[in-house]
Amino acid sequence: MKDLILVRYGELALKGNNRADFENRLVQNIHEKLKPFPGVKVRKTFGRIFVDPGDHGSKPVLQALSEVFGVVGISPAKRVASDMDAIREAAVHLVRHRQSPPSTFKVVAKRADKTFPHTSQEINRTVGTAVLKGVQGIRVDVHQPELELHIEVRGKETYLYGENIPGPGGLPVGSSGRVMLMLSGGIDSPVAGYLSMKRGADLEAVHFHSYPFTSNRAKQKVIDLARMMTRYGGTIRLHVVPFTEVQTQIRERCTPSYLITIMRRMMMRISEETARRQKALALVTGESLGQVASQTLESMNAINDAAQIPILRPLIGMDKQEIMTISKQIGTYETSVLPYEDCCTVFQPKSPVTRPRVDKSRELESKLEVDRLVREAVEQTEQICITPEQTEEFSYF
Repeated sequence: MKDLILVRYGELALKGNNRADFENRLVQNIHEKLKPFPGVKVRKTFGRIFVDPGDHGSKPVLQALSEVFGVVGISPAKRVASDMDAIREAAVHLVRHRQSPPSTFKVVAKRADKTFPHTSQEINRTVGTAVLKGVQGIRVDVHQPELELHIEVRGKETYLYGENIPGPGGLPVGSSGRVMLMLSGGIDSPVAGYLSMKRGADLEAVHFHSYPFTSNRAKQKVIDLARMMTRYGGTIRLHVVPFTEVQTQIRERCTPSYLITIMRRMMMRISEETARRQKALALVTGESLGQVASQTLESMNAINDAAQIPILRPLIGMDKQEIMTISKQIGTYETSVLPYEDCCTVFQPKSPVTRPRVDKSRELESKLEVDRLVREAVEQTEQICITPEQTEEFSYF
């Protein structure tokens, strides 16, 4: 009898002819996630992935697997030979040695191998009888059991498990192409990045830093947020854009009420060029409809006008409380609320326009050296490769 971890995935099974590509990506991501556990083995069969934790024990490996997108459920399992005596013995052992002994149970058997000489119903009855005889004080409840004892007969091997730890679901990171997250130091954008990765996006991030108006602590805060997101998507390349000259010229030459609109349009242009150089196919923002003045439909329309590639807004229909709940769940909230201002906050006008016009935005921008500002900002952008373990700084483009 061998202790293993059974990994289940759901949405991937609906991918038809592309299913193998998604499965292979998921296995690759699991291998990457489990690198800190030398000797762990990962094996894929049809519809299931099995992980042998080796000498590490199940608990830390289970925690790591629960942060891999594409995984819908994880269960500590027993592997035995596909022999009825071995199955009965393993079932009784599994129920007896649970941390919290159940008072009711039912057996749910499945034969992936139809050549096994017992039907699923026969397995249910035989194993159920063995558990009733071998575990004191337990009874059968087929409607609301405390324990569902699952048995999967797969060729020469059979797997038994009774615990299901929910996974994050979604699609494997890297299966949906690359995106560029506009990462501020606030609550919303890390959640937008998390949700993009959940839909299979390979994530890079761009941050606008206006030193000395924004401090190096504000920059470090963003690096810390990016590192937190690497738990779910692996290495993230962060592009830190020097934005001081752009903001200074906007403030000197543009109408105060339009400062945020013009600033966001310039951010879009710089982010788009950065995305193009990194072969990212879309931008991602943490905007939520109507949350602040720059997130009305009119504002979004005026900002979109400056970009040519798609802009994804995963939070568009969420309210602040929903976003905060996810932020706390993924561990970014406490860092996001640290009081280090970003460039948007520092240059916030007293009365920002809530319904900016596209033609007015273009007219104000004509007073700026747009092409030069974008080019120089991109060329001077700092790249930082962020992993869960360390941060490595790169040179400029």
